[in-house]
Amino acid sequence: MSGQYEIGMIGLGVMGRNLVLNIADHGFSVAGYDKDQSQLQAMREEAAGRPVLAAQSPAELVSALRQPRAVMMLVPAGPPVDAVIGDLLPLLKPGDLIIDCGNSFFKDTDRREQMLAGSGIHFMGAGVSGGESGARHGPSIMPGGSKKAYGQVQSVLEAAAARVGGDPCVTYLGPRSAGHYVKMVHNGIEYAVMQLIAESYDLMKQGLGLSAAQMQAAFGNWNQGEAASFLLEITVDILARVDDDTGNPLVNMIRDEAKQLGTGMWTSQDAMNLGVPAPAMDAAVAMRNLSAFKSERLAAAGALGGAGHGLEGGRDQFLSRLRDAFYAAVIIAYAQGMAHLKRASDSYGYGLDLEAVARIWRGGCIIRASLLETIRAAYRQRPDLPNILLDREIGGEARKRLDALSDVASAAARLHIPSPAFMACLAYFDGYRSARLPANLIQAQRDYFGAHKYERVDAEGVFHTQWT
Repeated sequence: MSGQYEIGMIGLGVMGRNLVLNIADHGFSVAGYDKDQSQLQAMREEAAGRPVLAAQSPAELVSALRQPRAVMMLVPAGPPVDAVIGDLLPLLKPGDLIIDCGNSFFKDTDRREQMLAGSGIHFMGAGVSGGESGARHGPSIMPGGSKKAYGQVQSVLEAAAARVGGDPCVTYLGPRSAGHYVKMVHNGIEYAVMQLIAESYDLMKQGLGLSAAQMQAAFGNWNQGEAASFLLEITVDILARVDDDTGNPLVNMIRDEAKQLGTGMWTSQDAMNLGVPAPAMDAAVAMRNLSAFKSERLAAAGALGGAGHGLEGGRDQFLSRLRDAFYAAVIIAYAQGMAHLKRASDSYGYGLDLEAVARIWRGGCIIRASLLETIRAAYRQRPDLPNILLDREIGGEARKRLDALSDVASAAARLHIPSPAFMACLAYFDGYRSARLPANLIQAQRDYFGAHKYERVDAEGVFHTQWT
């Protein structure tokens, strides 16, 4: 019926459909549309008995919404988002709101908001993390854009979001593309932690010769302590799964070519644009790219030889060192991500509250981890903290595990088991705590071949030397 539904959703794939069901289960009426009739029918069947309308067109969806209207979309990033906006634009009025809940590039979000502003239509970019289960039962939601527009949908988003200790895992983050930027960096941290888990798995498998069941037990043990996280939790489940066709561990039957949708790459690229180091994320993106060269890797393994075997020392001793190294590296990876957000907030004028970011990441999202409670406490005590490694507790936890991180990086190098994320985290920590770096020589070289000039330690100003 016209004008009765509280919010709309365009894009009824698994994520969009589950979010519709989630919102409806919390008492809000939802109108949904997808140009794919099978997706529309799936929603119709799954939403039976709930206040959900299966609209046959964008026009029917818009006419079914209360004014001012709010339409969410969960469609692939890029041209599909612009296409949906194009469909909606002639149907909406000033004061209405479009919310892009996909993984859009933040600069596209800025462009779209600016374009729609001329029509008086609000636009928000809201990152949603948690996968299919999170969308259905409570994700972490990262909205940015007009604060006034956020007020239109705040009650809906808070009801649908995950909760930790009674706090909803959603909050207004800042103007323009702040929400999509935070989600982008979230995904960069996700890349880094997944790579660290994969490298730990490789060291256990190739270095120690452990079975899937033995690795499952090791990761399960890690997940009981301070390193507990959603990504470790699912790793335990993955290693327990047996392939129905072969009886082998399913993970052994999966081709070793990792895919990516671009968000990790965007994070690395913009970190470089801002001049903020994010080497753990860079390493994770590079290794996904390298994994795609399967045929070349097979040829190189034959021509150049592969990894060695047999880590020194007892198995239990090395697993203990690996656990400590992993937690230290995870801390350092989060430190890079949070420092990246701090620099972006200052550079782009987002005004991010990093305590709030850590708070809404504690539940529902892919990178939820026990560590985030400690990170939240650090920002609560010192909101302007430039890097969480400068927090006494967090920096101390990484520092006391540094020898383990060094040992693991050294062992991986000796056996030629590629572990670039571990090595990048170690180098970042050592570089960050170095009162003096060899960049003075680099500046001298730049001045030598390009007359780029340099600064001196004993005088103000810039200088050039005639080296030859």
